[in-house]
Amino acid sequence: MAGLDKIIGQIRQDAEEASAKTLTEARAQAEGILQEAREAAQREREQSKRRTDAAVRDTLERGQSAADLQKRRGILAAKQRLVRNVLDQALADMKQMEEGPYFEALLRLAVRSAMPGKGTLYLSEADRKRLPAGWEERLNQALAGKGAALKLSPESREMDGGFLLSYGGIEENCSFDDLFESAGESLQDTVTKILFP
Repeated sequence: MAGLDKIIGQIRQDAEEASAKTLTEARAQAEGILQEAREAAQREREQSKRRTDAAVRDTLERGQSAADLQKRRGILAAKQRLVRNVLDQALADMKQMEEGPYFEALLRLAVRSAMPGKGTLYLSEADRKRLPAGWEERLNQALAGKGAALKLSPESREMDGGFLLSYGGIEENCSFDDLFESAGESLQDTVTKILFP
């Protein structure tokens, strides 16, 4: 039996050595896998941080761009309101001019607007009532060089400043409101250049 115990002891010793070797190899392999997992996790953290940093930068840049755009829109809107206010005030001032300068302005406008030939000039009721004496004669003297003549109509037209010219069935609206509206963009450009050089 001593031989059998020796064989069993040898088998046991071989099994323990094999088990220890397998356990050591398994531990080494597990440590390697764990190290690879740590390195992969570190790489993923770094990539995630880079992606997050890039996303934050992109969000900040877009936010800044949006804020800049909103600021520019606000400034533009304020400028447009200011230009509109200036034009509205200019129109109101023209309508409220004193009689002398008002009818001088109408005379210059009529001379510039009149076409060759005979026509009729219509004023508002309020302007007809305050028309200076001799104004129609002065107008026609100023028009003589253009080959034009305008007769002042005894009828009035509904308007608030300015006049209407009529040549047969064709009318030209020279009311202040219409003149400002038709020259709107040009006037806005002019006022913008003056206010914001």
